[in-house]
Amino acid sequence: MQPSRLKNVTRYYVLAFTLALLLRFAGLGTSPLGDSEAAWALQALGVAQGEHPLLGPQPLYVSLTGLSFFLFGATNFLARFLPALAGSLPVLAVYLFRDRLKPVSAVLLAAFLALDPGLIALSRQAGSLIPALAFTLLAWAFWSRKQPRPAGVMAGLALLSGPGLWAGLLGLGLTWAAMLAFERKGQASSGQAPNQLPVNIRFEEIKPALVFAGATILLGGTSLFLSPAGLSAWLTSLPAYLSGWLHPSGVPVGRLVLALVVYQPLALLLGGASVVRGWQERNPLRMRLSLWLLAAILLALLYPARQVGDLAWIVLPLWSLAALELAGYAEVERDERREVAGMATLVALLLAFSWLDYAGIALDPLNPANLAPNTIQVGGQILSQSLPPTRYLLLISVLLLLVVSTVLVALGWSTRIARLGSVWGLVVALGIYSLGVAWGTTGLRTPDGWELWWPDARPAQAGLLLSSVEDLSDWSAGNPAAQPVALVEVESSALQWDLRGRSVQLLTAPDLEQAPPMVITSQIEDLNLETPYRGQDFVWRQAPSWEILTAYDWIHWSVFRKLPRDSEIIILWVRNDLFPDAQQSLP
Repeated sequence: MQPSRLKNVTRYYVLAFTLALLLRFAGLGTSPLGDSEAAWALQALGVAQGEHPLLGPQPLYVSLTGLSFFLFGATNFLARFLPALAGSLPVLAVYLFRDRLKPVSAVLLAAFLALDPGLIALSRQAGSLIPALAFTLLAWAFWSRKQPRPAGVMAGLALLSGPGLWAGLLGLGLTWAAMLAFERKGQASSGQAPNQLPVNIRFEEIKPALVFAGATILLGGTSLFLSPAGLSAWLTSLPAYLSGWLHPSGVPVGRLVLALVVYQPLALLLGGASVVRGWQERNPLRMRLSLWLLAAILLALLYPARQVGDLAWIVLPLWSLAALELAGYAEVERDERREVAGMATLVALLLAFSWLDYAGIALDPLNPANLAPNTIQVGGQILSQSLPPTRYLLLISVLLLLVVSTVLVALGWSTRIARLGSVWGLVVALGIYSLGVAWGTTGLRTPDGWELWWPDARPAQAGLLLSSVEDLSDWSAGNPAAQPVALVEVESSALQWDLRGRSVQLLTAPDLEQAPPMVITSQIEDLNLETPYRGQDFVWRQAPSWEILTAYDWIHWSVFRKLPRDSEIIILWVRNDLFPDAQQSLP
């Protein structure tokens, strides 16, 4: 498919946007909210109920989600609705930027952003940085098209979206400064007088944007004046980001690097090639994108309060570079399509075979079946030998065969055929892999698995616990939400969210006088109350045992997304008289 022959491109953007929506909204409310998600959802619920909660630095999420809770009720789906919708908007931003890119590059970039595993994972998390990223892109796109009013609205929404905005703006600012330095250096070496600042904006041009941005902040930050506290909350986003430079999160740099390698291998390969080509050819667009990529990488890795989600700002320039690179391989002549298709098929099949072999290794890395014999008999004498594992040898052999096949095609047929076929075979194989990984980040493929993009310990038996509370309340009072629940020394926003709609007390010790109907505690043997209770334990939060993970654990995880976990046990205590059998035995 040649760029000049790509017609009716709008349909491709519509398809990409539709895929983005499907992957972000499919089963959106199925999995329970984690603690960080529930903390934001509880703030929105407080706004919806007319309370005046202390708002965090994401007033846009709290305001709009609170409004949806007020209109339609509080659900997991609505708690994640805004990030899911915002996560689909980068595709529209690419459509607005289409005049600055070649048609094939723009369509590829839209598809890449729609299907990126990391962006999908973040779009399905309440309180993520996705709204800040999406609205920043849209503000930039509208401004580049000389539409200051919608640009101002999008900028206002971005400013209301929380601390995640500032890492992106800082990366863009560093990129602009670096590019300016390169341009001035080039002008000085050529003997030209240095130009003035490349951005020359008159107040008359920016005034509409400022007015619309201010109005957006005023209306959005206050939930249409229903929650004035949002205005002060949005001012705390910058201090919240800066405080992250003083308070480490404990997430190691290696986890971010591993996430890039596992979730974006195609982007890394194509993007890396695009960076090299851009600086060799002195291509201004690729040079700017590579500087943006470098700035984003440094900010994400050096930030002490780093999270894997911070990689979202890296994904944007990385996929942009990858799209520019892959578009160059779309120019396949008619008379060479069969040869390129044959070479691509060979490469894809060899990569598929190598993946199957790797999956066999990952199934049980220490299985003796994966290992070669470690002894040999010579002249009746048994000698030990050290042979590499057979499956690992097979994997290496297949990859070597791939390299040899490519070299033979280049030498015996055509270097161009070998290059085009190898790239498209790699794109097909890694594209299928990326689709599988993207579906996995939705949490629907392996509900009991673990993705690096998830910031929280995951509630394991939230549904079972809630159904037990509702059943016992229904039996005893005729209403699933009638009986109050007391939480004793259990700090979990996710648990408070699951128990919404009923009276919840936060206690530091059991109430000896009132004997609450239901009590949830940490793992203890007895409540030590005079009133008899029955208890049932539940696995509440689970998180990987980061400290004890080995290389073999990571190999197994890379295919099956299973890791050894630490579990937190809580106990639901129910007063004895609430059970049907106890009520029947009463006189």
